[in-house]
Amino acid sequence: MPPSPFGEEDGEEYEPRPSPGGPARIPGPRGAADDLDHLHDLDDLVGSGDSTYTGYPETTGHPAVPAPADPDLEPGPVVPPPTHAVLKSLLGAWALAACSAEETQAVEDHLTECARCAEEALRLRDAVGLLHPDETLDLKPLLRSRVLEDCLGKRPARIPVPLWASPYDTETARLDALLRDFGDSEWHTPVRLKWFEEERRQTRRTTVAGVIGHLLAVDGLVAAALGLDDPLGRDAAADTPSERTERFWEDSPYPTTRRVREPWREQGHTLVRTVSFAGRGVAELDVEYGAFALPLGDAFLERAFECWVHAVDIAEAVDYPYEPPSAPHLNRMIDLAARLLPAALAGRRRAGLAAPPRGLVAAGAPGRTLHLEIEGAGGGGWDIALDSPAAKPSPDHTVARIALDGAEFCQLAAGRISPEEAAVGQDGDREAIRDVLFAAASLSRM
Repeated sequence: MPPSPFGEEDGEEYEPRPSPGGPARIPGPRGAADDLDHLHDLDDLVGSGDSTYTGYPETTGHPAVPAPADPDLEPGPVVPPPTHAVLKSLLGAWALAACSAEETQAVEDHLTECARCAEEALRLRDAVGLLHPDETLDLKPLLRSRVLEDCLGKRPARIPVPLWASPYDTETARLDALLRDFGDSEWHTPVRLKWFEEERRQTRRTTVAGVIGHLLAVDGLVAAALGLDDPLGRDAAADTPSERTERFWEDSPYPTTRRVREPWREQGHTLVRTVSFAGRGVAELDVEYGAFALPLGDAFLERAFECWVHAVDIAEAVDYPYEPPSAPHLNRMIDLAARLLPAALAGRRRAGLAAPPRGLVAAGAPGRTLHLEIEGAGGGGWDIALDSPAAKPSPDHTVARIALDGAEFCQLAAGRISPEEAAVGQDGDREAIRDVLFAAASLSRM
């Protein structure tokens, strides 16, 4: 193997040796002595009778006399090739593609001949690859809530969020994280809202922006209960959630585009901040939903549940994964739905959609009971009074049992599946089981 032009011996660096055929750093030797044409030129220059000229090369090996320069041509400066040290200092810029074309060529020619520099160049190129990954970094929607949970666990906030408002704070933060990087096309993606009403599933077509407008309009009920500004104004204070949504879609000051995100987000922050500073007792305030009312603590849970359900609607529309709430928050949401079942069952009876009660039960007295067992994360057991919301459920009066997965029970309560579609483990009074499943579906609304 021929020696490298950038030779290294005993750990010392040397100036590059001229490559064969490359430009010489000193004038080259004269032509061969048997070049007759050249000899005639010399004779012309020194004269044929000048016997004292001794510059002609002899067989003794003396150096030849340089050819005289052409008086009409001005010799240009001879640029030496870059040294090993210079080329080594350019490796970082070469790895970042910051060299000029001449420097790049010189470095790459050098790398084919210098093993140590070639290894260093590979290490630098790998490091640059780590600084510029090819794949995009797609943040998970749970990132913000996990960071907040971790921070609050290490250093509690001076003004903590009430436990009953924490699910709403978390679910709005998760949905906001999902929306953060949406472009205009995603905001106009079609979304189909679903709910269950009078034995039938109802649907309504809207967009991602329309869903956020719906959440903003119904959250305004909680804002009004706290004495805050209603995004729809005072005229909408007595409207039901569905009426408020229709009003918002028709003549809201916030168009159903990506611009709706900011007022929804700001309203959520204001609600959480207000109840955090309000102190004890605020959870007992009533929030009017038109046909019924909920205590403020339950209203925050209900809004957290609806925020999660509609976040799943949006995530499915844009083909993005979305995780369920944490087990403690999911348990609170399921508990609220279970506590609302007796009133929902009584409402269906008044509408002639459920079987009448089996006898009269005094308020607070034990009556017929259905045991609801929810399995999986956030699950547990609940006893449901069948004959009257005022009756006291009692394990000794259990006439039926239902077992459901937690996620499936939430889908049923959200109107995403019908009672017939729910995979239910059941035992006991079939009529009572049917009435409770339909009552759970009736908890849903647009």
